[in-house]
Amino acid sequence: MPLTYYHLDPKNEAVKKFYGKIDIQFAARFLYFNKKGIVQELIHNLKYKGHQEIGSVLGSWYSEDLKEIRFEVPFDAIIPVPLHKRKFKERGYNQVTTFGKEIALGLDIPFEENILIRKLYTKTQSKKNLLGRSENIGNIFDVKFDETHHHKHFLIVDDVFTTGATIEACARALLKIPGAKISMICMAMAH
Repeated sequence: MPLTYYHLDPKNEAVKKFYGKIDIQFAARFLYFNKKGIVQELIHNLKYKGHQEIGSVLGSWYSEDLKEIRFEVPFDAIIPVPLHKRKFKERGYNQVTTFGKEIALGLDIPFEENILIRKLYTKTQSKKNLLGRSENIGNIFDVKFDETHHHKHFLIVDDVFTTGATIEACARALLKIPGAKISMICMAMAH
């Protein structure tokens, strides 16, 4: 498996993608994603063929790696990148849920899937270029929070990181919470 080991490098490529855009405490990707490679096949099977166990296996595996940095970067909750209600109904599940839940279990922190919400339905981002993704993502996320969420460190989880537009939009929404800190991880990063 093409592992990135980004969790061990505080100045990795994932972190650099956000320089000057948004304040990210920690960012990492588990695997490298190559066209027609094993990771693409795994994520395709997870996302489009209902093999949610792939997310569970990857999340369990990666949580072991993340335990190495847990005390340096203490997370308060894991937040999955949400699907719009319509997309959830079409697919029947959110492909990052099992991944995020296994990481939450491994790190012994809450998995919070009701704080971040997707307000607008958008077509798949996978075939769009950087400009198309950035224009499309805009302000499609919002947050539902109360005082118990203030001053928390949220770890956003997603499947594949390409331009960072989705994560940036999620982070901007979560930063509406007073004192929030944001970190993020993805199953894979386009290589």
